[in-house]
Amino acid sequence: MRIAAVDFGTKRVGLAIADPLRIFAQPEGTYSQDAAVQRLRKWHVDPGLEVVVVGWPLTESGEESAATRRVHEYANRLRNALPGAGIVPWDERWTSEEAKDRLRDLPKRKRNVDAVAAGIILQEYLDERERNTDV
Repeated sequence: MRIAAVDFGTKRVGLAIADPLRIFAQPEGTYSQDAAVQRLRKWHVDPGLEVVVVGWPLTESGEESAATRRVHEYANRLRNALPGAGIVPWDERWTSEEAKDRLRDLPKRKRNVDAVAAGIILQEYLDERERNTDV
């Protein structure tokens, strides 16, 4: 079973998936909301998804916002589409900015900020899971 991550956006959804040993996050691509659900469903069938980590957009002060409510609705959609997979919210503050920094030297047409942000979210989760088995 694998672990995936979602960086939700109203226009695009970035996806990432962990390697089979759950050590490294691999940004996978950017999809429409519907196509991202379909891609996750495929992963849920093969190789199987144990957890989907969903980037949780909190304000700088750590409060929830209208964006958080939209992500909550999408997370509920994922719960329905991926029975048995855990849906884990993960603080995503500054991941998009970090992704932009990492991609700064690439030509604009080669930048995939949403997928890289999903990769950052997933790598943070995997690292925390390694440090603390309660995650």
